[in-house]
Amino acid sequence: MSGRGVWLRARARLRRFPAALAACGDQAAAYGRCVAAAAAGPAELRRDSCLEEFQALRECFARAVRLCLR
Repeated sequence: MSGRGVWLRARARLRRFPAALAACGDQAAAYGRCVAAAAAGPAELRRDSCLEEFQALRECFARAVRLCLR
């Protein structure tokens, strides 16, 4: 039994992956702006200061991965 078919299918899914994640640009930009704003001041960056934006980005990535793996 050959695993060649498995690797070909995996490569095909990975080729679609960057295009699927490109749909998350708005969420990535919002998270980046939040982190940049939180780190720009004199106070140090705190954990969970951009939690809402991070969760939106994570959900977008999860949706993109589910669509990519079909």
